[in-house]
Amino acid sequence: MIYLDNAATTRMASEVLEAMLPYFTTEYGNPGAVYAMGSGGKKAVNEARRKIAAVIGAGQEEIYFTSGGSESDNWAIKGAAESLCERGRHIITTKIEHYAVLRTCKYLEKKGYEVTYLDVDREGLVRIRDLEAAVRKDTILISVMSANNEVGTIQPIGEIGKLAREKGILFHTDAVQTFGQIPVNVEELGVDMLSASAHKLNGPKGVGMLYLRKGVKLAAFLHGGTQERGRRAGTENVPGIVGFGVAAERASGRLEEKEPREKELRDYLIRRIESEIPDCRLNGHRTKRLPGNVNFSFGAVEGEALLILLDRKGICASSGSACTSRESAPSHVLLAMGLDEEQANGSIRLTLSGDNTREEMDVTVQQLKQIVEYLREIKRS
Repeated sequence: MIYLDNAATTRMASEVLEAMLPYFTTEYGNPGAVYAMGSGGKKAVNEARRKIAAVIGAGQEEIYFTSGGSESDNWAIKGAAESLCERGRHIITTKIEHYAVLRTCKYLEKKGYEVTYLDVDREGLVRIRDLEAAVRKDTILISVMSANNEVGTIQPIGEIGKLAREKGILFHTDAVQTFGQIPVNVEELGVDMLSASAHKLNGPKGVGMLYLRKGVKLAAFLHGGTQERGRRAGTENVPGIVGFGVAAERASGRLEEKEPREKELRDYLIRRIESEIPDCRLNGHRTKRLPGNVNFSFGAVEGEALLILLDRKGICASSGSACTSRESAPSHVLLAMGLDEEQANGSIRLTLSGDNTREEMDVTVQQLKQIVEYLREIKRS
């Protein structure tokens, strides 16, 4: 099997699993308890918090654990809206955000908030001039993803953060695709809130975090106990949090060698597809893109059929966001970038990891060539 869907989820690293196991078995005590077994869990949670904070240049008191990136996005946007409603009810985001952001904004529109959804260019980039023009006196929040999960385009987050600071507007970024994949520093980027998820970097599913800059007031998301300093109630997922900490530290430590290796494989795959398969289009920015992201549209081909036939050859890929992979509608991201429905429906996403090899890329291209030609031949006949 050749696994090329790492933007959706990744294989858990063996050292991550090993670190988690004691907290399922021998160290299973409630981290809020006073006895030794519980205090061990609390120390482990705090150590994970420290490791994760170090990856983005934050203080550990600025890290709050959640169930994943979607919850973190929901909390950041709903919490900011509730906390700042007396100051204004206008939010700015983009048309290419993850649905955890878009559908949260749609929910808030029903509650009386106004949302501006910014267009992007043909490469999926937000234009700073459009963002500046959208700012109003009652704008309370800007939410722009660090990099797009479908086409891999990396956004000018530092410029957006600078603009938000100058205007006195809270700035959130969904960094689920960039955390542990490329260098991310919250001070350099000027973000107030940042979402991330463990299972995108060889950690466990079901655990994520929200970075909340010290001094930013945000309404609590879950009410009940005093966990996460009273802002998110519920007994901590100690094994998951421990795994997240190890995965984050592991990813950060390997970034210097992993990032260029993935870029090399990515560019090799892109070159071969473009030179050997006619009528194809690379989606997303050619250079300002995630190291492991490759997204192509193939003319006269249905992406779903292509994925099914690739799967039969042992190649795992996707048509876009894992959260919408069973929907028949064309990608909202590709449509926002100016592709028509036929082009959007003929797209696939191949996302690499440090485990992939050049030999796997060669096999993938060979299978792609054969399947695309087969599908086109059927359509012609």
